[in-house]
Amino acid sequence: MADTLTKAAGVTSPTPGDVHVNGTLTNMSIAYAQDMTGFVADQIFPTIPVAKQSDVYWVWPRDAWNRDDMKPRAPGAESAGTNFELSKTPYYAEVRAVHHDIPDQVLANADSPIRYDAAATRLVTHKAAINREVNFVTRYFTTGVWTYQLDGVASSPTARASLDPSNSSNNNILNWNDAASTPIEDIRFAMTYIQMRTGFRPNTFTVSRPVWDVLLDHPDIVARVNGGATTGDPAKVTRQNFAGLLEIERVLVMDGIVNAAKQGLTENNQFFGGKNALLTYSPPSVALMEPSAGYTMAWTGYLGATQNGTRIKRFYMDKESSTRVEAETAYAQQMTGADLGLFFSGIVA
Repeated sequence: MADTLTKAAGVTSPTPGDVHVNGTLTNMSIAYAQDMTGFVADQIFPTIPVAKQSDVYWVWPRDAWNRDDMKPRAPGAESAGTNFELSKTPYYAEVRAVHHDIPDQVLANADSPIRYDAAATRLVTHKAAINREVNFVTRYFTTGVWTYQLDGVASSPTARASLDPSNSSNNNILNWNDAASTPIEDIRFAMTYIQMRTGFRPNTFTVSRPVWDVLLDHPDIVARVNGGATTGDPAKVTRQNFAGLLEIERVLVMDGIVNAAKQGLTENNQFFGGKNALLTYSPPSVALMEPSAGYTMAWTGYLGATQNGTRIKRFYMDKESSTRVEAETAYAQQMTGADLGLFFSGIVA
């Protein structure tokens, strides 16, 4: 009877929307900010803090150090002489910048979970890290910049005994996604090749994520990690045990991605590094008379810059009635030893 009277009077039961007005959650929000531990630009080579945007550094000739100049000495005779000629190489720390503006009207009308200042700072910092990785790939992770290179091919690779990473017509190895390929032997061959020519054995192996995924499943690598066992726990290839197989200090995987499309166009995400890999030697820290495949000169003398040459600014713009959050970077990714690196180009199909 009561329900009949309620309907007759034109009154309906309340819906969920009548008793609750949607607000915003205060303990979560969503932003696709990558974990930047997968970025390698600041890991692979030492960073040198520099006071000036441009300068020069001394280069000692390689051949002078590795030549045997000592000779037998007769009584009263002079000792055999040796010499070298120093050269200078310049660097220039280019300044790059990106900003995000927060209009007063947007800031005044924002709900509390949208902390625009913090979000803008994180956004421009993230953009700076992506740009650094892009510049690293352009500078180092490409063909034609290293003294030595091995190219992946689908069939008919160069015989191991004839491999010559300094000769583009005789430097082909089988793509590592082929079960018949020999990635461990290929990498060790490359390490020994560089050591024989420079006196320094590469200590860092850097791969893109697509290449690393192939290596994780390569039957030769899995078998070595598993020790030939056919029962028990399955073999798990890690960066640590893979480094052990190579007898190398570090294995770095480029886990970052970049959207190569311009704003407003269809998203085009790509892994950094393509289908390539890189062997390099670099010291653990900066030192005098110490060779390295590369260094990063970070302009820390730039007012407010951090140890990697980055600075974040926040300032108000009266004309636009907005607050600008800006990131600037000032560094030079300098190749200082092209002969201390070997590039594996198109190493997986």
